[in-house]
Amino acid sequence: MAAIGVEVWSQAGEPHYAVTLDGEPVLSPSQMGFRFASGPNLEAGLELTGIDTASREEIWEQVWGERQFVRDHHNELAATFESETVEGGRITVRFRAFDDGVAFRFEVERGADADAPVVITDELTEFMLARSGEAWWTPANEFNRYEYIYSTGRVEEAANAHTPFTLRLDDGPYLSIHEAALVNYSGMHVDQRRDRQFEVELRPWSDGGKVRTTAHFTTPWRTLQIGDEAVDLINGTDIILNLNEPNQLEDTSWLEPGVYVGIWWGMHLGEFTWGSGENHGATTERTQAYIDFAAENDFVGVLVEGWNIGWDGDWFNNGDIIDFTTPYPDFDLEALAAYAQERGTRLIGHHETSAAITNYESQMADAFALYEQVGIRAVKTGYVDDAGEYMRRDEDGHARYEWHDGQFAVEHHQRVTELAASHRVAVNAHEPVKDTGLRRTWPNFMTREGVRGQEFNAWGDPPNGPAHTPTIAFTRMLSGPADFTPGIFDLTFERQDGARGVQTTLAKQLALYVVLYSPLQMAADLIENYGAHPQMFQFIRDVPADWSESIAVQGAIGDHVVQVRKDRASEDWYLGAITGEEARAIRVPLDFLEDGVTYEAQIYRDGPDAHWFDSPYDYVVESRTVTAADVLDFDLAASGGVAIRFAAQ
Repeated sequence: MAAIGVEVWSQAGEPHYAVTLDGEPVLSPSQMGFRFASGPNLEAGLELTGIDTASREEIWEQVWGERQFVRDHHNELAATFESETVEGGRITVRFRAFDDGVAFRFEVERGADADAPVVITDELTEFMLARSGEAWWTPANEFNRYEYIYSTGRVEEAANAHTPFTLRLDDGPYLSIHEAALVNYSGMHVDQRRDRQFEVELRPWSDGGKVRTTAHFTTPWRTLQIGDEAVDLINGTDIILNLNEPNQLEDTSWLEPGVYVGIWWGMHLGEFTWGSGENHGATTERTQAYIDFAAENDFVGVLVEGWNIGWDGDWFNNGDIIDFTTPYPDFDLEALAAYAQERGTRLIGHHETSAAITNYESQMADAFALYEQVGIRAVKTGYVDDAGEYMRRDEDGHARYEWHDGQFAVEHHQRVTELAASHRVAVNAHEPVKDTGLRRTWPNFMTREGVRGQEFNAWGDPPNGPAHTPTIAFTRMLSGPADFTPGIFDLTFERQDGARGVQTTLAKQLALYVVLYSPLQMAADLIENYGAHPQMFQFIRDVPADWSESIAVQGAIGDHVVQVRKDRASEDWYLGAITGEEARAIRVPLDFLEDGVTYEAQIYRDGPDAHWFDSPYDYVVESRTVTAADVLDFDLAASGGVAIRFAAQ
């Protein structure tokens, strides 16, 4: 096993660190420090005065997740730097080295008065790459938040990059820069100041300050995953969870992972409207039909968007008029919630705020109390607006505009999560702050968007291309679950611009349920479209959303992924494999299966003539008897896939 090393020292009074892999540099000397809006900074005149070490070996259990039991094995080094110019000033940098990466955070004391208010204007943390390489990133500081197609290029081409920021240094290894346990702080991206020198950039408040805190503060963890192969990044994401605090909820029995359907895709296609009128999507009659469909297929819920007053007119810009407790006259919330429970499923709530945060927070308590009263156990929240237009009203009622991933947004989502938990409601946030592993601490924060999802295939310019999903498996998905909304069966609908929207085969749509993890997975198409391919729909009926184990078997960024997962509720395993632009032959040893057990491999794969554009519906459904000693070979189409249920016999 590769050895990860961390060095830390003071160089001319400036704190530095470096990271090695088997003695070879990964990060060259990288500076650390802080600047503040007033008073002295903590960036120079800092001498290393103490080193403490510790280690941990622990197994803990997830409430739900990619695996049931998580190993936390790390060595810790806490380096204390004392300030020569700030009385009582010190920075303790706490490093944790895992088998597949390293993380560090800052525990800062700026003087003796712990509660004195301070404003951070710059965090000087650097990631100085030891050499050039390839990079995959989406741009920070742009209007569409995280919802971009990934750029690919040489490291030197990346400027302001969101995290997770994935790289491969020349001659290896693969790296991913991210953060964990983002609370009471501003979200970070990385900015390339000089070639290969990336510095943490924090989202500012509307007044220009980055973080409002006190003189004694602790930052989120800065993380660096390291792997010899691309799939090592996927298999090493437990680092993010291990850096978060344990579960804070005493009772989690009401959390229910699973597949859901919803009145959603029809609005993106233009067949229904969010607002009221003759094409209103959220009607009692239509919702009853969706509830019946969910019940017949053992799905956990029905999402209904556009049920509440406030969608009429320009809802994108009129978030202050949205009402979170009053339904439109043609939507009977209480009756539908009761009907769903009678049928063995539930309504899933929806709170679209249009990023008018003060309006939402003034109604949140009543909105969550209403959901608890009628038996709604999950809500999809939304913050549709341009980045930097996250609107709050100050104490004088004046509008102030914040970033979707600034400190105000981070603290807002924390308030939502805790309030929702007190009413036994899970959260699925769209237009969110990126995931940093807080689902361990607050397991009711089950999933989120923060990715260019399926809806862009209905109207995006351009639609998501074939390489999109085998790229986000190694980038966005490293941060945690994503509500990507797979399962579109009508792949050739006519877009207004004439483009082919969903650029996958049907088999690839199935495989996405295994490749792109979410504990709440949507069967996203109009329910009437599933009847055209009943054999393929069976996989969506069967696939779980809660796993006891997950292993990325093989893959290359943007090219292909082979992912296997074991059902937590049975002995069954599932496999999902997807390709990008090019067709590919894959060979999969089944040594992940249990020895001595025979399985029925229920296979849903591309047919011999499949191609995402020319023949997306060419598929084969077949079964084979297999054991752990077997190997399966498949020819996958361009933007194709294979999905398999290994049913233990």
